[in-house]
Amino acid sequence: MSYTYTAVVPLTWEDAVAKTRAALAAQGFGILSEIDVRATFAAKLGEDAAEALGDYVILGACNPMLASKALAAEPEMGALLPCNVVVRRGTGATATTVHAIDPQTMVQLSGTPAVREVAEDAGTRLRAAMAELAAGD
Repeated sequence: MSYTYTAVVPLTWEDAVAKTRAALAAQGFGILSEIDVRATFAAKLGEDAAEALGDYVILGACNPMLASKALAAEPEMGALLPCNVVVRRGTGATATTVHAIDPQTMVQLSGTPAVREVAEDAGTRLRAAMAELAAGD
C-alpha cells in the first residue's frame, strides 16, 4: 500500500509551497506547524547535508472538524495528527513534488468505524487538494 498521495508540479519552490497551502485551505485544512527540514539540516548537519536534500518543508495540515471527530472516537489518534504534507524540490530539479499522507494509514491502526469515516473524508479532501495542484489551477 502506498501511504501518500503525490503531485509533481512544474512550479518554483515558493509557488509550489504557496499553492499547496491554498489547495489545502480550499479543502478546509489549516497549517498548524511547519518544519523547514533543509534549514534544520543546515543548522545541525551542515550546508552540504542541506544542499544534498534540497528544499524540503513538512506542513502539519489540520481540518478541525475531522480532528475533533477522530479524537472523540479515539483520543490516541492525536499521535497521528496533524496530517503531514511534504513539499520538496531536490537540488537541480525542474519540478516540485508534493506528498500528502494517506489517512487510510490511521484505519490500519484502528478498526473504529468513526475513524474509518474520518479517514475517508480526509482522504477525499487531500486527494482533491492534490488534484488541484496537479491540474495547475
